[in-house]
Amino acid sequence: MSTTTFVVLALVAVVVALVLRRLRPAWYWLSIGVTLAMVRVVVRYASVMDACGLTVPPSRLRLTLARLARRPAPDPRAPRILRMRPTRTGLVLRLKLQPGQDAFDFAASTDRLRHSFSMHGVASREIKSGVVELRMTGYDVLRRVQMPLSVETAGLRVPVALREDGEVHFRDYREVPHALNLGATLSGKSVYQRNLVKELASRHVALVGIDCKEGVELAPLARRFSALADNPDDAADLLEALVGRMADIYQVIRREQRISSDTPDAEITADIWGLPEEVRPVPVVLFVDEVAELALFSTAAEKKRRERIVTALVRLVQLGRAAGIYVEICGQRFGAELGDGITMLRAQLTGRVSHRVNDEASAKMAFGDISPDAVLATTQIPVERPGLAVAGDSTGGWVRIRTPFTTLRQAVNTCAAHAHRTPDLGGLERFRPALPDPAPAEIPAPGSAPVTA
Repeated sequence: MSTTTFVVLALVAVVVALVLRRLRPAWYWLSIGVTLAMVRVVVRYASVMDACGLTVPPSRLRLTLARLARRPAPDPRAPRILRMRPTRTGLVLRLKLQPGQDAFDFAASTDRLRHSFSMHGVASREIKSGVVELRMTGYDVLRRVQMPLSVETAGLRVPVALREDGEVHFRDYREVPHALNLGATLSGKSVYQRNLVKELASRHVALVGIDCKEGVELAPLARRFSALADNPDDAADLLEALVGRMADIYQVIRREQRISSDTPDAEITADIWGLPEEVRPVPVVLFVDEVAELALFSTAAEKKRRERIVTALVRLVQLGRAAGIYVEICGQRFGAELGDGITMLRAQLTGRVSHRVNDEASAKMAFGDISPDAVLATTQIPVERPGLAVAGDSTGGWVRIRTPFTTLRQAVNTCAAHAHRTPDLGGLERFRPALPDPAPAEIPAPGSAPVTA
């Protein structure tokens, strides 16, 4: 092969790599980027750790031995690499800390590590005492969200979004029973809710909805809903019916406990998940779309209705978990200006997801009481990235996520395909959405000619 041919082929390869990196970053990472990134990490590791202040001085014993042997002083020691594993979105580096090091030092140095290793992002978390995991992403995984083809799910643990570190973000109702979903208009809040309904449609769970926008968001998905209210009056009755169902389920739990001295410990339960399957009530997920419509009032009658609604919601989020009733509340704002009881209600919502908001006060409604850093991250969400959100919980931890775009048609098709899974809830029959029967196909009479335009 001549030199000219070799140079031409090399230039073509470089151009193809640059185009692939620009248009298909995932393909570029899996084909070329992962190898280059692993080489960079191995070559630069010791110098990067030293420059970022993530090394420890040599021990006194090593200094003494070097002095006795008349050798130069040993270099500082960097954390030991336990494992380096490539993933579909980046690298996972597991490090064994040296004595005296703290996991917080690595969390504070993630931005410097990102620049030093030429990666798009670096996230640090402590695996156990003395072991830290650095999860690096090779490209912007939230630019074009591509969920993994296969995701391990079980029960009420459903995948709804992709995290900025390349991992899947799950909504686990057993661990986080109730959640708040905030977001301004066109921020992606409705798509997030639509994804939840789509993923729950195939599970053994009853879906209940309250959509006071005349049902425009949830009515298209009604074939999978056991109950649906599209106005505040029906919403008040529906919530009180759910409170009554909750009380009935507690009676079932009390009846099945039968605690005695010879009852095995594993059979003693205080919620529905410890009951035998043949008597276990079906769990219920309640979706409340635009909660402000339930809290606003202008007349004395509407004020009484609001008190009924807020009281029922507070009781559900305080007591509903053991009865298998989980609440997902969506809205543009959720502050004290909505009236009495709202702050108490918000305090019971462990999960917090905030999409783009229009002001800092709205971000504080979601994260102000748990994480100031999450408030700042929420206010920085750009308008041109709908679906991007900050997810956190009451522990103060938070992460950026982005929901894959799901059309309403896709969600409708999924709900229709699993309509046979829709359970009938006792006491909520009158709230079952009325669905039109499918139009029968027109069958031409025998011997008739087909109609042509």
